Amino acid sequence: MQITDTIADMLTRIRNASTAKHETVDIPASNMKKAIAQILVDEGYIKNFQVIEDGKQGIIRVTLKYVGASRTPVIMGLRRVSKPGLRIYSSSEDMPKVMRGVGTAIVSTSKGVMTDKKARKENVGGEVLAFVW
Repeated sequence: MQITDTIADMLTRIRNASTAKHETVDIPASNMKKAIAQILVDEGYIKNFQVIEDGKQGIIRVTLKYVGASRTPVIMGLRRVSKPGLRIYSSSEDMPKVMRGVGTAIVSTSKGVMTDKKARKENVGGEVLAFVW
């Protein structure tokens, strides 16, 4: 089966594994997904990730992060913003704030994939890929 939106597939896999309280989740690898996973680690939404070479595309194994004895997921929500059918772009001045600055927007810019805060600081706009809170 061909997946048309691989980033939405990645976010859905993380959301489903987090809801089911799994320790890890495997995602087919790509450079864009590695950059998104690195942002999720840097912002504290997941513990870590590792790239496993399987001789083909490779696999990203994401280790999820939970809080307390009740194992409440750190990721409360993940939402894909720009879709293949409707791309959403934003300038650095109009960059969206997720949950009034509590969450993080992941943006693909000419200087690479970065958070909304870093894009504002570097004064670059781009495609708004996803919201995480």
